[in-house]
Amino acid sequence: MQRREALKSLAILTGGAVLIPSCNFEKEDILKAYSNLQITPTLQTLLGQIADTIIPPAQLKGASDLAVQDFILVMVNDCLDKDQQTQFVKGLQDFNAFSKKISGSAFSKLQSTEKEKVVTQGLSIGAGADENQKTIHEFLSITKRFTIQGFMMSEYIMTEVKPYSLIPGKYNGEVLISSISNLKING
Repeated sequence: MQRREALKSLAILTGGAVLIPSCNFEKEDILKAYSNLQITPTLQTLLGQIADTIIPPAQLKGASDLAVQDFILVMVNDCLDKDQQTQFVKGLQDFNAFSKKISGSAFSKLQSTEKEKVVTQGLSIGAGADENQKTIHEFLSITKRFTIQGFMMSEYIMTEVKPYSLIPGKYNGEVLISSISNLKING
């Protein structure tokens, strides 16, 4: 009786070993959080690199350190109409081909100065360009706008870089104007 169980287990194990090589584990899943967009994790990473090129890390954190790419995708998914969403996704998918055309390499393999050059050339595409270049220009314009908006509205900027103080704020009636050093720009 134990021999039957052993043979049955061996048959199941052999069948599983035969099926495993035929399974494709490399397929990227589409991120379900962005229901109107067909975004894969690879495209999300590319978008993070583009946002990090627009606002690179230096003394302050960069755009990808603050996960601005997620903000961009949420804004595109929720706030833009279908045509703009389609154009954004097409531009994101075609961006590596645009990068190869401009610099000869994929965007992720470029140095930071070359990345800046690719993004700058994409943003400077004029009205006389073909349809693919207009798509890249529109994609980069949307990305730049939402990158700046997401960065400036992040918790890091609002709490550590330029702290917000409520109006009217603290009252101190005996202050010399010459001693005021940091103006509160938010009120």
